[in-house]
Amino acid sequence: MASFFSHFNPTPSFPTYTGPYPVGTLDVEVPTAQLSSPSSSAPPDPTVSTVSFRIFYPCEQPAKPPKPVYWLSEPQGEHFKAFARFLGASPRLAAFIHFLPISSLVSYITIPALQDAPLAVPTTTSKRWPVMVFSHGLGGTKNTYSHLAGSLSSHGMVVIAPEHRDGSAPISIIRNVDGTRNKAVDYISLPHVRSQEVEDGRDTQLRTRLWELDLLHETLLKMDRGETLTNIATQHDRVAERDLAIFASKLDVHGPGCISWFGHSFGAATMVQFLKSVFYRSPTSTPSSYQSLFIPSKYSSITRQITSSSPLGLLDLWGPPLRSSKTSWLWEQPLPCYAQSGPGGSSILAILSESFFKWRANLKLTKCVVFPPQATDGLLSENFTPPHVFYRIASAHLSQSDFGVLLPWLTKKAFKADDPVRTLRLNTRAVLEMMRQHGIELAPTSSTDMEEAAAEESHSGVDSENERLSKGQDSKILATDGSVKGWVALRPEDAEKKEIGEAVNIKTSESATPSTAVIDGEIIRTESQGKI
Repeated sequence: MASFFSHFNPTPSFPTYTGPYPVGTLDVEVPTAQLSSPSSSAPPDPTVSTVSFRIFYPCEQPAKPPKPVYWLSEPQGEHFKAFARFLGASPRLAAFIHFLPISSLVSYITIPALQDAPLAVPTTTSKRWPVMVFSHGLGGTKNTYSHLAGSLSSHGMVVIAPEHRDGSAPISIIRNVDGTRNKAVDYISLPHVRSQEVEDGRDTQLRTRLWELDLLHETLLKMDRGETLTNIATQHDRVAERDLAIFASKLDVHGPGCISWFGHSFGAATMVQFLKSVFYRSPTSTPSSYQSLFIPSKYSSITRQITSSSPLGLLDLWGPPLRSSKTSWLWEQPLPCYAQSGPGGSSILAILSESFFKWRANLKLTKCVVFPPQATDGLLSENFTPPHVFYRIASAHLSQSDFGVLLPWLTKKAFKADDPVRTLRLNTRAVLEMMRQHGIELAPTSSTDMEEAAAEESHSGVDSENERLSKGQDSKILATDGSVKGWVALRPEDAEKKEIGEAVNIKTSESATPSTAVIDGEIIRTESQGKI
């Protein structure tokens, strides 16, 4: 009956998570003064005095019903108007829209996670939960990928979603130690055309992002060691129960290469730049034009964490920020996994929406990143392990985030994207299986998510559960045979085809420019207006 009446509720909502664990969440803001930056460089912006992130984690049911977790951060009115401005509204129009009923609907959207719930006892062999860091794209925040993060946490993973203070979020509030407001970091709008001004602007943003990831890693180490950290969000929300101590000795963050690094769009570019910057931190020689955006000190713990086996996930990788003339040397270096000590492409998962697949210039950049140099030279060895690269048919850039689930009518009408919930479920399946094959212990993918596998097995008459477990539990999602509907694999042998769409029998000529691609809400100009 409750499900029936929910159809009449005009407030957008998320589906429930499908994993076996309830999901807890915690809003965190830690003063940078309590962290020792392992970077040998000065902070790119000294006014950014805190690190902000949301944690999603497997939890136990709390003794008391928790308060709802609202998707729109406080102060809600200010964040609503910032999103409106990001989508193109003038300040005056944004203020007017704020008084319309839609503002109230958005303010009541809740994340189906339990605020400040007790951490579940780890069921892994190490008695620690695996950890992922997920970086948002333009227009994103620590909350805008909540459904993917929560879905992964429901299967036994701690997901850390930072909110970058580089001007890529619609707005981000920095607070003082006592919880009072310090300053707001507003969105910085840069053209989607290639110019020195744009390059410098994106370099500045990346420099801040890499510095924040460095500090975030330091925060995770301190949390696991049980060291005292001030969570400013506690003072702001006045929630006495909120405590980072629950994560002491429960996070798998100390072993080399154990943390997974994922991101969407600009966040995916951030993770590529972060892993490369750390891995190639001590080159024997570089051209005089090369300027590193992040240089960790030789004593930094991040240099031991980032290895050739570090898992990397790229959702709709946005390539242009990686093509700065100042960092061109780093662009030419392969991903760490392709080093002699690395596992090859098995530690890479790249998922494209159809709009980014059809954006040919960016597709070429994506292939240059995820496939090794040998792939374009035809010199692949027999021992080469290809990366996992897929795209989802009838999906848009927004389908990779919460916006597709919350605004399905918009993504369908404007971008011809279908079934955003299924898109995120396919993404969740792929991430979970890639992790399992990398040796990370996670709960089995639910039968709800494994729709195609379940349908086929229902006709096979075999013990499907044992068969799935012997293959890695959900091997179909990473298979390249097209057995999952609407899920197309891109192979290394396709890397140099003039029309990669021919390999999957899909017409792409009408979308040879990025005119239909979207960078988290901003419509990209066509290539005729400037190469990007």
